[in-house]
Amino acid sequence: MTVHHLNQLLLVCSLVLLVAVAAVRISSRSGLPSLLLYLGIGIAMGQDGIGDVHFDNAELTQVIGYAALVVILAEGGLGTKWKEIKPALPAAAVLSTVGVAVSVGITAAGAHYLVGLEWRQALIIGAVVSSTDAAAVFSVLRKVPLPSRVTGVLEAESGFNDAPVVILVVAFSTAGPVDDWYVLLGEIALELAIGAAIGLAVGWLGAYGLRHVALPASGLYPIAVMAIAVAAYAAGAMAHGSGFLAVYLASMVLGNARLPHWPATRGFAEGLGWLAQIGMFVLLGLLVTPHDLLDDTWPAIVIGLVLTVVARPLEVILSLLPFRVPWPEKALLSWAGLRGAVPIILATIPMVNGVEDSQRIFNIVFVLVVVYTLIQGPTLPWLARKLRLGDSSEAADLGIESAPLERLQGHLLSVAIPGESRMHGVEVAELRLPTGSAVTLVVRDGESFVPLPTTVLRRGDELLVVATDPVRDAAEKRLRAVGHGGKLASWLGTDGEKH
Repeated sequence: MTVHHLNQLLLVCSLVLLVAVAAVRISSRSGLPSLLLYLGIGIAMGQDGIGDVHFDNAELTQVIGYAALVVILAEGGLGTKWKEIKPALPAAAVLSTVGVAVSVGITAAGAHYLVGLEWRQALIIGAVVSSTDAAAVFSVLRKVPLPSRVTGVLEAESGFNDAPVVILVVAFSTAGPVDDWYVLLGEIALELAIGAAIGLAVGWLGAYGLRHVALPASGLYPIAVMAIAVAAYAAGAMAHGSGFLAVYLASMVLGNARLPHWPATRGFAEGLGWLAQIGMFVLLGLLVTPHDLLDDTWPAIVIGLVLTVVARPLEVILSLLPFRVPWPEKALLSWAGLRGAVPIILATIPMVNGVEDSQRIFNIVFVLVVVYTLIQGPTLPWLARKLRLGDSSEAADLGIESAPLERLQGHLLSVAIPGESRMHGVEVAELRLPTGSAVTLVVRDGESFVPLPTTVLRRGDELLVVATDPVRDAAEKRLRAVGHGGKLASWLGTDGEKH
């Protein structure tokens, strides 16, 4: 490749990224998941579009898709709040295992008896489309605040169900007879256990190291966090476990460890997540040949109807039988099973393995994801409002960034008070910070001043709190408690809830 060709390639890539960034704005205004716009960009660049780019390398697409999925799962885990996801873990675990089995069985039966696919192809499609996508769900629900138990179930399910689905798709796509069901169950349980153990261990070790070793530059913390998350995936996969579960759990541990320079790390991860989604969806759009999709449109609609109207509701109802989940929440969880990037990526596995009719499987999955995302995406906020599941009463969490002061054996906490925080109206003395910590500066309306004990804090204030090493964690817990409980925080726990 010459320098001239490299310059042309860089120009094209930059233009694609600019168009994709503009697509994010369109997506946020229209309520459509951004994946559809990115897929549209890829299709427009493809052989049936204005770009006339011929691309049919399914193996390269699968490799890049896996890499992008690792970054997306890492970003999702870093943004997962433990206090929201903890009550939802049992329900999400059942949905990700028993629920996946129910969904695969019902969808495969529909593909076999209604569309006429062979059982192997039907089982592959059933497994491929049984994975939900948190990015697709929350891109249309960002303007509708839901109860934390609903968002917790949706987020945990989407993070957990990738692992068993990948195992099933690989098993069904392997040449020769499919293993007995009890063998598959054993393999899934073993891989999940290995992946969970490695992910939690890598996440804990990484968080411990980052909290006790001051790096020479703040910009190294985001890179270190993402490197640890990717290392968790690699370690899990090399140990014959679930690398996807490992990276999600490791990232979740890191995201709840209150690491130094956390807002910068979170922003860096979000940027990488967007970049991974854009590149992956554009590449998947390039892989599609639009004129070949026409023959598979009706089969995709029929299979999608079985999945959406029968399989997903039964999956939710049967999986949540042991839990006391109200029917409105079950209805929303049933309709919120959006499919996004993961099913299309997984549909390349049978193509790489040379499964018969694998191109048709990919076409059916592609059409199904696009059609039913167009139907479910815009109607999700409407359904949430109709079911009266909007919840705007919860206090917003404080934005706290920590910078280690290694030589002084202390930490500088930067605290941003959001509009919904109950810290509004609290005096500095009423914070009752532990001995060894103090509010040293307040920034209000662009001006900074040293506060008095009687200074009343307001929405939009930014505080600088200095804390010594021994009380750093206690100071942050106290600040968060006041942010949730206000002046009553002395009678509440550190999470602002009664105990």
